[in-house]
Amino acid sequence: MYENTEKDALVFQIIKLTEQISKRFADGDDEEKQWMAQKIKNPILRQLLPNITIMMLHVLEAVGKFGPVNGITISKEMEIPKGTVSKITRKLESLNLIRKEQLPDNKKEILFSITPLGYELFEVHKDLHEHIEKNVIHFLNKYHSNELDFLTRVLEDVLNQSLVQLEE
Repeated sequence: MYENTEKDALVFQIIKLTEQISKRFADGDDEEKQWMAQKIKNPILRQLLPNITIMMLHVLEAVGKFGPVNGITISKEMEIPKGTVSKITRKLESLNLIRKEQLPDNKKEILFSITPLGYELFEVHKDLHEHIEKNVIHFLNKYHSNELDFLTRVLEDVLNQSLVQLEE
């Protein structure tokens, strides 16, 4: 099936590099939290940060962007299950990062809004994303347009292709 060719060697190198990149991104949460910890001025937030997951930060981001917002909207925007949103919003509320309110005319409808403490964390998280985007742009600018075009095509192909069930 595999010949010992230069192309095969490159394919295996790409597989290995992809695994390393995946691990690096998974481990990157710590690097992001370290960056945020350096930027956070509020000692209460600095103390809370180690217990906050990336998913919690992204739910907080959704509440900050769309709030007051219900759990269904958060679930749809983030493409995560409603049960996950419910669990995370309870944690964020217990940390005083968001608050929930029931509508007077509809007790079933719960809206989440960001607290002042949550807004501070929301802003630092937003700054982190802007910082990362700036660095990615700087990093990619070292490549020529034709290389970026090729990379774009590869990434689009990866997104559109099941690597479990290869279509022949």
